[in-house]
Amino acid sequence: ELYKMRIQSIIMSLVLTFLPMAIFAGSGHDHGHGHSHGPVTQEKATATATRVVSNMVNQGVIEESWKSVQATSAEQKEFGGQSEWVVIFNNEKVTDVAKQKLYVFLTIDGRYLAANYTGK
Repeated sequence: ELYKMRIQSIIMSLVLTFLPMAIFAGSGHDHGHGHSHGPVTQEKATATATRVVSNMVNQGVIEESWKSVQATSAEQKEFGGQSEWVVIFNNEKVTDVAKQKLYVFLTIDGRYLAANYTGK
């Protein structure tokens, strides 16, 4: 039983080690796009980004207080000639002011690309 718990904690720490790197890889994010299925609505983009934030909380990447935060805005922005959705969440419960704004990037057809605190 102890052995099983040890394996689980090793797996958990590995997951937590690699996840933040995948989610916050560098300051920018890759704007490569696959096949587009047409743009999603602002509501759909917001709903998808809200799910992403919830998943990040569940994975321990960001703190629990983000779970109750609503998106403050969702707008289409141009990155290298490609349109993307940028959904912004604002969490004043976070003590580090640089990390109170979370930007979630989605393809124009609503697929998750990246999340960071810089908006780039």
